Amino acid sequence: MGTLRDLQYALQEKIEELRQRDALIDELELELDQKDELIQKLQNELDKYRSVIRPATQQAQQQGSGTLQGEQRTKRQAISAEPTAFDIQDLSHVTLPFYPKSPQSKELIKEAILDNDFMKNLEISQIQEIVDCMYPVEYGKDSCIIKEGDVGSLVYVMEAPSQALLPVSHSLLSQLCRHTSVMQRFCLSSEEVQIWNQIHTLMPTAA
Repeated sequence: MGTLRDLQYALQEKIEELRQRDALIDELELELDQKDELIQKLQNELDKYRSVIRPATQQAQQQGSGTLQGEQRTKRQAISAEPTAFDIQDLSHVTLPFYPKSPQSKELIKEAILDNDFMKNLEISQIQEIVDCMYPVEYGKDSCIIKEGDVGSLVYVMEAPSQALLPVSHSLLSQLCRHTSVMQRFCLSSEEVQIWNQIHTLMPTAA
């Protein structure tokens, strides 16, 4: 039988061993919490990319089908406000279509996005992708761009002298980007203008 000193020494060893185990458990729990936070952050980022990449994949498939049929299709980029069903493997081969623009055009489109209540809170990288992916459409004299009752599934950014648009009103131009149904007919007078288009789901159309 050991002496009292031996028993005290053995007890101290056990206490120290338990203390080390507790410290290790605390360290592992902290590491687990950090990993959980990282997983949540990555999940949030994935949800953001789902809203961009899935429509882009569908667009690429539609464009490929149109090429086989020999049809000229207007290229469009879709942006959804909510995550959709998505296969992460799509990220490995999807390429977003970019369209060349002058620095002035890029700045004009960026300012229009930042002035839009539905789009101004997007990530900077998402805004840049939208700017890069918007495509130009030329409209000639007497062309009608959008009329009353049309569903607001397109984002328009007009690059032209303001007098080319009839009627001209800041409030009416604001409706072009901020409402799903534009309550005015926009027509061109004597000048040709260039419109940068981008499909964008804003909200359900009011009945």
